[in-house]
Amino acid sequence: MSRKIAGFLIILGAFMIFEWVNLGFNLADGHPTAFYVVHGILIAVNIVLAVVLGVIGWRGLRGASVKGRRGDAG
Repeated sequence: MSRKIAGFLIILGAFMIFEWVNLGFNLADGHPTAFYVVHGILIAVNIVLAVVLGVIGWRGLRGASVKGRRGDAG
């Protein structure tokens, strides 16, 4: 994985966490319980996906830097 792709995945994961946590805090009062349950599930799933993307990006970034130090071609 290239350093650009790895960096993009890390930034995307951080943005997703910021975006969904912000949405969770900005939900207005007065909705039915089902609304909060559905949005809570959406927030939880997207935060898990963001963490997975961040971990993949971090491993890709670390792998790219190790390959660069050893001089491996691929």
